[in-house]
Amino acid sequence: MSKRRQTLALQILSVVAVIFMIGYVTIPHMSGGPPSLARPGTKIDYKNLTNPVTTPKEVTNKDFMSGSGPGNANMVTKKPKVKAAFVMLARNSNLDGARSSIQQMEDRFNRNFNYPYIFLNDEEFTDEFKEMTSSMTKAQTFYGVVPREHWSYPDHIDTEKAAETRRTMEEKGIIYGGSESYRHMCRYQSGFFFRHPLLDGYEYYWRVEPDISYFCDVDYDVFQMMKDNDYKYGWTVSLTEYMETIPTLWKTTRDFFQQNPQYLAPKGESVEPWLTDNNFETYNGCHFWSNFEIGSLEFLRSEAYMKYFEHLDRAGGFFYERWGDAPVHSLAVAHMLPSDQIHFFNDIGYLHNPLTHCPTEKYLRAKCHCNSAVNFDWDAWSCANRYKRLVPDFVWNEKTYNEKTDPYRISKK
Repeated sequence: MSKRRQTLALQILSVVAVIFMIGYVTIPHMSGGPPSLARPGTKIDYKNLTNPVTTPKEVTNKDFMSGSGPGNANMVTKKPKVKAAFVMLARNSNLDGARSSIQQMEDRFNRNFNYPYIFLNDEEFTDEFKEMTSSMTKAQTFYGVVPREHWSYPDHIDTEKAAETRRTMEEKGIIYGGSESYRHMCRYQSGFFFRHPLLDGYEYYWRVEPDISYFCDVDYDVFQMMKDNDYKYGWTVSLTEYMETIPTLWKTTRDFFQQNPQYLAPKGESVEPWLTDNNFETYNGCHFWSNFEIGSLEFLRSEAYMKYFEHLDRAGGFFYERWGDAPVHSLAVAHMLPSDQIHFFNDIGYLHNPLTHCPTEKYLRAKCHCNSAVNFDWDAWSCANRYKRLVPDFVWNEKTYNEKTDPYRISKK
């Protein structure tokens, strides 16, 4: 071939290469990669993306469970071994607190595991809330609205009587005594959050609140450890309830279990005695503080729990008194589950103002930055001392901790 022809061929190849590069850059998705960052509200065809970016949008449960919903540009594609998620009930006004909690969770745990977040609200989340929370994590984030029927008065409730209760409690200075929305929240957390379509198909949840703090690095898969050891409920803080808010909850609960003994844990295996100091005559108010809980959705969806909640709901105490979701969950757990299905997360340092759980054991403190001097566990208001009398080894020693968690620890490479 002559030099002239070689030169001509090279020129033609150069032109073709330039045309190809122009097309690669300008023709949408020619490369199969993500589109340019879109303005809020721009519709993107997620089904045709191989590496979808997060653009705030409502997703269907089908999208969520299939993994075709929006993720982040650097989303880890490996699916979690356990179908689990963080669940946060929040309002748009909680944005800063929600972002702070996500950052805490990511730094201490989820940057290694990428479990998804589910945000629920009794009204639509704003685009700002979605953008600013999804930007805090590489994990998937999903946003749902609470169905109106789950955040309103059931037909059998006398709303005038409920209003009178609120006025009376407020006059007495009872905490949240005058709040209507707080009562709807407690009822929702007691009997409905796990029914939201976004949670369908999930096995475990970790409840996360705005404005909380986590103090310890958790370098093992908490959910897998829970599932493999058949733990149904995990907690960090226990205390007694304000008894003025639940005057008839104990009797209503005892009536249910007397009528339905088939739902009780086998005799001698539950922590039911933890709930009373006088042989079941009255309730001592002890409960797990449910703003932190890691639990089995299967348990909450069980016939036993659902029947219990329906019994409480018909009694009206969520509105005629001020029953909280913490004592409701705790009474169910203590009556229905064997003690070996309840786990104390001593290794997860946690603050929900004003109470702190901070590990005091040296082998755990090495991974924590909290002040063990402010640990609430053995305070007079705490119920941990009562729990220890019933379950002496509920605080793991170092050997047990390592045996239980090492199989789920991330690689140290």
